[in-house]
Amino acid sequence: MIKGIRRAGALAMLACAFIITSCSPTAEETAAPRTEFNIGWSIYAGWMPWPYAEQAGIVKKWEDKYGIKINIVQVNDYVESVNQYTAGQLDGVTVANMDALTIPAAGGKDTSAIIVGDYSNGNDGVLLKGTGDLHAIKGQKINLVELSVSHYLLARALDAVGLSMTDVSTVNTSDADIAGAFLSQDVTAAVAWNPQLSTMKQAPGAKMVFSSANIPGEILDLLVVDTATLKANPNLGKALSGIWYETTALMQKQDDEGKAARAAMAELAGTTPEMFDDQLATTFLYADPQSAVAATSDEALIETMTRVRDFSFSQGLFGQGAKSADVVGMAFPGGKTLGDSNNITLRFDETYMQMAVDGAL
Repeated sequence: MIKGIRRAGALAMLACAFIITSCSPTAEETAAPRTEFNIGWSIYAGWMPWPYAEQAGIVKKWEDKYGIKINIVQVNDYVESVNQYTAGQLDGVTVANMDALTIPAAGGKDTSAIIVGDYSNGNDGVLLKGTGDLHAIKGQKINLVELSVSHYLLARALDAVGLSMTDVSTVNTSDADIAGAFLSQDVTAAVAWNPQLSTMKQAPGAKMVFSSANIPGEILDLLVVDTATLKANPNLGKALSGIWYETTALMQKQDDEGKAARAAMAELAGTTPEMFDDQLATTFLYADPQSAVAATSDEALIETMTRVRDFSFSQGLFGQGAKSADVVGMAFPGGKTLGDSNNITLRFDETYMQMAVDGAL
């Protein structure tokens, strides 16, 4: 079973987000040209290309091309990886779109999403016992990691059947405990992500009544980089894009070379090749840069981030001082913005993905 977590505990990360001005370098300090960088990652099927690229020598190839050093740093806990990035200890990190918004961006850390890597296409799900009818969720207690992407998925599931968060109650349950809780007789409803979700689906009478496959493109997994660092060191963005697309092209191959790459990723994730392939089957990977650029430039991304920011604001994730969902500004390709255009702290930047399309890396 894959160890670690991909996303959770937004509330736990919130505190660091609002002390960012004291715990991270200023823009001026990070804007100097540099030759060594730290990129954090945590275990999740869609992020395993990063450690594999380091193991296979792909990172070194692109380091040598641009005369820089990129340390691919594993952080065993996803929450801690985002905390470290927010605090300026990492120059970039793998992160879900909601957490990129509610943690570093909401805390004032200007952040650029330079690679849109994948979206969850069934890796996250809502489970009920004894029924396959989503309407039956009304009035139930739902075990989940509160204020995480699971909470967002629940809100979207309720909306799909004309219900709201006031029609259910939630029970905050850690990712480490949620599988065990759902396997008990007392818990009849839960929201979780893989690998826990796979285990929970085996419980007697368990039915998945809604999943991230019902909202394609909304739960995105990104590589984000500190904007000031990126502006001062564009070769970092070029190298990261080169590493990513060389590796994802390799892992998509159906020959022995591709199979060996996926098996190596599975081993790095602490699972079997079969289980890793199962995880990839519910992960829509933007393996080529053309598809990633198209997704990043699509109006649908603005619609998605509008839903995400509205949910985040409703749950208080922008802090007590936030007067509206517009408090955090976001920028998209083509000069489009969402929220406060004078406070842009999350940027979906297609520049380096487009360079891969154009063969300009």
